Amino acid sequence: MPDPSARTSPPAGDPVTRSLLRCGVIAGPLFVSAFLIEGATRAGYDPMRHPISSLSLGHLGWTQVTNFLAGGLLTLGYAAGLRRALRPGAGSWGIPLTVAGYAAGLIGAGLFTTDPVGDYPPGAARPPGGTTAGQLHDLLSLLVFLGLPVLSILLARWYARRGRRGRAVYAGVSGAAFLAAFAVAAGGFGQAPGLAAVGGLSQRIALVIGWTLLGVLALDLLRGGSAGQRRP
Repeated sequence: MPDPSARTSPPAGDPVTRSLLRCGVIAGPLFVSAFLIEGATRAGYDPMRHPISSLSLGHLGWTQVTNFLAGGLLTLGYAAGLRRALRPGAGSWGIPLTVAGYAAGLIGAGLFTTDPVGDYPPGAARPPGGTTAGQLHDLLSLLVFLGLPVLSILLARWYARRGRRGRAVYAGVSGAAFLAAFAVAAGGFGQAPGLAAVGGLSQRIALVIGWTLLGVLALDLLRGGSAGQRRP
């Protein structure tokens, strides 16, 4: 049953809050469009196999670096909007902080460039043990790839408290699907037999799932409190 103390109308009507929530609507489509276009046109790059982060390498690497930073800053603004829209009540700290961590992971991925993975860029080799920048990139990226499953649990509970069972199930399934796709991607980037050929595809699937979940929450809050009202 929905929590009777739960808010029935998130305060998402003021202009500042709505502007910040819109960052959550546009961040995903912009980020995904950028890496899809760049991945399809970059010479020597195979989006089926190579990580999105590898687009940060080479003379055109600034495009993906910019994409990471822009996506992170937009998501950070979205996190601020979530804090304004959800307070007070359950999830008013956990959800915004997890989204802020996701944003920090994107910004960190832009500030610290990954090491070469597989055979991209052509002729480049991963240094033994990796570089400091590459290690920091991998570490900060965990804020994205571990933060999203945590967020899915928080959102499943948040929606369930408001009687939104369909949304709660969607959030939970999204987290599970994200983890499964991420596991395949990690195996592929580690050159596991049978997975190396689809590592890049699996990572893209995971990120599309994650960005979609973030966008759905933003749209729910922008729809004048529909996320907080129990549907008959």
